[in-house]
Amino acid sequence: MPESMDCISLIVPADALDHFEAALGSVCRAVSFFHHEELDVWDVQGVKERGAHEPELASALLVAETLTGHAPQLTRTLVSVGGWLARSQAGFPEQKIGRRFAVRGTHIAAPTLPGRITLTLDAGLAFGTGEHNSTRGCLVALERLARAYRPARILDLGTGSGILAIAAARMLHQPVLASDIDQRAARVARANARLNGVTQHLRAIRADGWADRRIRRAAPYDLVFANILARPLCAMAHQLSGSLAPGGIAVLAGLLNTQANWVLSAHRRAGLVLEYRLTDGAWSILTLRKR
Repeated sequence: MPESMDCISLIVPADALDHFEAALGSVCRAVSFFHHEELDVWDVQGVKERGAHEPELASALLVAETLTGHAPQLTRTLVSVGGWLARSQAGFPEQKIGRRFAVRGTHIAAPTLPGRITLTLDAGLAFGTGEHNSTRGCLVALERLARAYRPARILDLGTGSGILAIAAARMLHQPVLASDIDQRAARVARANARLNGVTQHLRAIRADGWADRRIRRAAPYDLVFANILARPLCAMAHQLSGSLAPGGIAVLAGLLNTQANWVLSAHRRAGLVLEYRLTDGAWSILTLRKR
């Protein structure tokens, strides 16, 4: 293998991810993709030998552009073979979150931190690694509610990497249903569940939210995580309330501080009351209870 390689990067929306991942995958030795949650776009990166397969790459990208209607700008950099992996790993250092959690990538081999629940995720397929304010806030909310609440039926709606579902399974030792509308996210969540030894507690499925029969059939839930976005949270408020057990708790995130009252009002009308609100930078995390 050569000492240095081409690193190709594209920023694409979610509906174009599959096509551009496949385009790079047709000529690259390795492809990874990372979700920029605040912008809701994906950074797709691939590495290949310098100057190799250029006609095939151009053809594959043209097909992806034709199929999606998107023509993202292609960025090229030269990286060493070791530098490609090191750069991915450097962007995912171990994080301490709250008093109980630590989140690390599979590349970190150091002993786990004493007194903390270590959540291990694949750094190359990032659907949420605890770096975003909303994800951190949800973990802190889980830590807080677990002091006095023992939910038996748990749902993580829009699970992404599975980090919240895994954290709940590790901390509460109860069955967790994790769902995501993206099939790839469901696969990543299942892989991360295996990494963390919670497959006996965690089931990850591809599902279109409350419209999915399996999610409705498993209700009522004692605890629901919904780290999504403000608009869909408001639209689903009555469905969420109807699927919560009396006294059940919902942790809502993915909303800016400026959107918190809007989301809270929608859920109050659906019969939920605010337990507490956590802010992390520009982001709010709401913990609500059903009357």
